[in-house]
Amino acid sequence: MKLSKEIKTAVLVLASIALFIWGYSFLKGKDLLNNYKILYTQYDNVEGLNVSSPVTISGMNVGKVSKISIDNNTGKVTVEMQIKSDFPINKTSKAEIYAPSPIGGKQIAIFPSFSGALAATGDTLISSSKLGLTDELAKQIIPLKDKISKLLDNANVLVENLNQFMDSKTKENLKSSLANLNETIVQFKAASTQVNSLLADNKSKINGTLTNIEKATVNFSKVSDTLAKVNIGPTVKNLQKTLENVDKMMADMQAGKGTMGKLIKDDALYNNFNKTSKELELLLQDLRLNPTRYVNVSLFGKKNRPYTAPVNDTLKKK
Repeated sequence: MKLSKEIKTAVLVLASIALFIWGYSFLKGKDLLNNYKILYTQYDNVEGLNVSSPVTISGMNVGKVSKISIDNNTGKVTVEMQIKSDFPINKTSKAEIYAPSPIGGKQIAIFPSFSGALAATGDTLISSSKLGLTDELAKQIIPLKDKISKLLDNANVLVENLNQFMDSKTKENLKSSLANLNETIVQFKAASTQVNSLLADNKSKINGTLTNIEKATVNFSKVSDTLAKVNIGPTVKNLQKTLENVDKMMADMQAGKGTMGKLIKDDALYNNFNKTSKELELLLQDLRLNPTRYVNVSLFGKKNRPYTAPVNDTLKKK
């Protein structure tokens, strides 16, 4: 069956109209060939967000912005989103507008919530906004700008006060101080040159001294190693045992035990010893005063004289 030219022309016109309608809808953000649901959200400011901006869930593109309109009464901006994904989105999910890069536009990320009823076409999601890098920098720069402006004002006041303070006499004093400082720096430079020269002249002596110090350090290290290897444990134990014996001996002496203890603690022994020493003293005194009583040498058989007590008898006086 052959189609007439009129039928062919009608089919071509209808196809062209359908293609035009589909293209126009696609450019407006509506896809007539796919099933999708329409969700809404509202923002105070959507600067940078455009029609056809992506809508993502966990970084995956699930739709696009199909329409942006403003409410004349409240000033709120309503954003219409075409969601092509079958992912379950609840009514309590959050739609956040953010800037994916510093130089690009903005898009919407849906943070799904798994509580409550599922969102159907025409429902409105909870909105939120996240500052982009540029907005964040601008937010931080504005207070910094105010601080810098205040700092410059304070610096200007300081300079004005300094100009009022810096009269001619003060300027001359400041110049004199700077000249003295310059002279001091020159003298310090000369002194440092002399010190460098002195160090250069005595470099060999300094090196020798450092070498001797290094040798002494090595020797000290060897001595310390030797001391570390010496087994001083038995010596310490013997010393401790000796000290214990000395302590015991001193305790016995303090208690009056033994000969030394009796000499220290026994008063009778001390009195006897004192009396004996006195008698020995008298004997020696009598021997000195009357030697003939103890040593009598007589060539002619002379009789011994009778004993006569010494005049100074210290024993009787005592």
